Amino acid sequence: MASQSDIAARVSVSIDAGVAHVQLMRPDKRNALDPAMFEAIAKAGEDLAANREIRAVVLSGNGSSFCAGLDFASFQSMAGGNNSGVNAGAMKPGAITHLAQQICWVWQEVPVPVVAAIQGHALGGGMQLALGADLRVAHPQTQFAMREAHWGLIPDMTGTLMLSRLVRDDVAKDLVFTARIITGQEAHQIGVVTRLAENPLETAFQIAGEIAGLSPDAVRGAKALINRLSNAGAADHFAAEREIIYKLIGKPNQVEAVMANFEKRPAKFGPTTV
Repeated sequence: MASQSDIAARVSVSIDAGVAHVQLMRPDKRNALDPAMFEAIAKAGEDLAANREIRAVVLSGNGSSFCAGLDFASFQSMAGGNNSGVNAGAMKPGAITHLAQQICWVWQEVPVPVVAAIQGHALGGGMQLALGADLRVAHPQTQFAMREAHWGLIPDMTGTLMLSRLVRDDVAKDLVFTARIITGQEAHQIGVVTRLAENPLETAFQIAGEIAGLSPDAVRGAKALINRLSNAGAADHFAAEREIIYKLIGKPNQVEAVMANFEKRPAKFGPTTV
């Protein structure tokens, strides 16, 4: 369990002229996701979801990267067959997500548009976090990857649903099955990134400012209508995510994927157990 001081230090939230800025504050670790970061992101989103004064949100990462994905300590834990540090968090009454899914899904629950400003790295859980936003502004050289298969996992933070809303099925499969890294330029070409910019944060604030100048009732209503269609079936999909990931974590092939990566050797997989 993360301490309250760690949680408070992980994310900064400020509001100016109706635009909220949520910034991940672990730049020395490329804003990697540890238990405190999970808690902090979810809390920030849930607090903003209840705020009737905001008109738009900018989501960014402090430092050189947006978010490099899961903290290496969690992978080291999985190498020992321990899944206690991954996907932790009880389901709240009425919720359709657990904590790991919620840090991405909460931006769909925020009733105003959320614009992600992405630079450096958006890998694994970091890419899924970016996909949770309504709009994505990225530097052309940002590195994106659905990296989970590299570690013997599946994208389990709402990523397959959110990615499939943006790209063709074969493109989604290519990214997920190969775990390959693509640039912001390619991400824009295939529809993952909304806009490219040399300064993503500046452009994200420009977009948020434009949105904040419009009728908040109209904007909130428009997001609700679009989400009503695009997020249909989300609860069942997220339940399937949880079912599959729990069958993978700590099993021999998943542990072998992690160990092979740490030991810098080809993996030796056995028969599938899924």
